[in-house]
Amino acid sequence: MHSAIVAWQYYNISMIKENKIGKKIKKLRRAKGLSQDRLSKLADVSYNSIIKLEREEITNPTIKTLQKIAKALEVQVDDLIS
Repeated sequence: MHSAIVAWQYYNISMIKENKIGKKIKKLRRAKGLSQDRLSKLADVSYNSIIKLEREEITNPTIKTLQKIAKALEVQVDDLIS
């Protein structure tokens, strides 16, 4: 994998803990009027993962997971982590 991509992934994932991604997902999900179940289906991410992300029990989600959730919420990944 290209070193710039690896650095970007490491930087962004390491920032997730500080930025409270779970709270952002929850806020965006609610603003769109989506249930956790509906978001999980739209994003093709397990329901339990959505719950754990919002509770901040998952602190190191994969970039792929973040991309799926961002797409389902119609936002950019940066909107979830910044």
